[in-house]
Amino acid sequence: MNYILFMADEMRAESVSCYGHPLVEMPHYDRIAKEGVRFDQCHVQHTVCSPSRCSAMTGWYPHVSGHRTLWHLLRPHEPSLFKYLKEAGFHIEWYGKNDLYAQESFSQCVDHYGHRAGGHAGPNPYDKNDPRYFSFRYDPFPGTAEETGDMRNVQGGIDFLRSRKKDDKPFLLYLPLSLPHAPYAAPQPYHDLYDPQDIPPLRPAEHSNKPDFFKLIQQYRRLDELPEGFLEKIQAIYLGMNSYMDWVLGQLLSVLDETGLSDETTLIVSSDHGDWAGDYGLVEKWPSGLDDTLTRVPLLIRSPGNQAGHVVKEPVELFDIMATVLDLEGIEARHSHFAQSLVPQLKGQPGHPERAVFAEGGYDRHETHCFEGRWGEYDIPRDKTHIYWPKGLQQQEHPESVCRAVMMRTMDYKLIKRTAGVNELYDLTKDPRELNNVYNNPEYASVRTDMETRMLEWYMHTADVTPENEDPRGLPSSS
Repeated sequence: MNYILFMADEMRAESVSCYGHPLVEMPHYDRIAKEGVRFDQCHVQHTVCSPSRCSAMTGWYPHVSGHRTLWHLLRPHEPSLFKYLKEAGFHIEWYGKNDLYAQESFSQCVDHYGHRAGGHAGPNPYDKNDPRYFSFRYDPFPGTAEETGDMRNVQGGIDFLRSRKKDDKPFLLYLPLSLPHAPYAAPQPYHDLYDPQDIPPLRPAEHSNKPDFFKLIQQYRRLDELPEGFLEKIQAIYLGMNSYMDWVLGQLLSVLDETGLSDETTLIVSSDHGDWAGDYGLVEKWPSGLDDTLTRVPLLIRSPGNQAGHVVKEPVELFDIMATVLDLEGIEARHSHFAQSLVPQLKGQPGHPERAVFAEGGYDRHETHCFEGRWGEYDIPRDKTHIYWPKGLQQQEHPESVCRAVMMRTMDYKLIKRTAGVNELYDLTKDPRELNNVYNNPEYASVRTDMETRMLEWYMHTADVTPENEDPRGLPSSS
């Protein structure tokens, strides 16, 4: 069997048509949900690109091996799905961004890779002194839908699919794309496809009993000074970006149908994390933000012989992709991991209603090399007009606002514990939009205690992994 991993960046589940959004149109996502299996509650293990992808490929939570920043990627000694498949005889083809492997790991994990440049968001239309400047709302992409970097990378994948010959190795095609990541912009007609007046009500920007980073982000980005209706336009553009990604997926599906590869290829459609897109009065994301707009992502899997149209309502984790692909191929992992195979669910079984999912984020005060905004080769430039300047400055001036945090989520409740500031507990049956923090509510004391105990036990079980190969205890032979 072959595999395609179509990975959008920053696409949250609730803004996808087959997950119930009342406005956005995404017919190709709808098609995969109808022909494949839709996982309703898939949650990422981190809400930033690189650590989320590192978890997805290893089955490790960020704390297991320290993958919690943009700049600490999978190194040659670490296991990963692509490495296992390449060792098993698969051809690994890659078009798009990285955010996954250290450069010295590519020879072990990937056969061919490339990133095709293309059109990108138009210029920031606001003066640097305008409160709208740091909102991430940009002008539309110049050029046509075919000319974006994402479409050109998918075109690379399409060219690869059309080049396949009957006796070629099985393949995994990885398409790590850029949209709907901020800045909020798309090629026309997608940029202005939706009317802001039709947007369902956003989550309110009132942040009582929320962590301090909610208010600080508003202040540092001047989001609390935006004119009325501005955030609704941002979300409208974000939905248009999702519809554009649906169009891109449609180009890929057409070629799978044309070549006959649909019948022998498992297609996995997902994202590495979500985006606020105006909810809570915020934009983009935050390393220790753990609400559902950031952790819950689409996961659609269409695999030959699956139970078409099956919906798994119970929670799963993004890194289950790794265990699922290995299970489908009969490959046994040679490292300890915490992912669970979803093959039974592909065959129509329900998930595990008692399962809890976990996500992590943030940095501790001793990790000065992790904070954004410091001066270094991979850090945000010391340019006060840079779109990420407020983010880095906030982390430097208020390091506790990006403290370490961990989330535990069940079907009914969400607990978020932080090393500083406000902890959170939400009754998801009554408050699915996470507006009423009941952490200190005496009526939920037993729920909080039970979840904190379970979280501690989870940390104890997942604190580290012991290598499966052994080292001789004797001295090395003399040279």
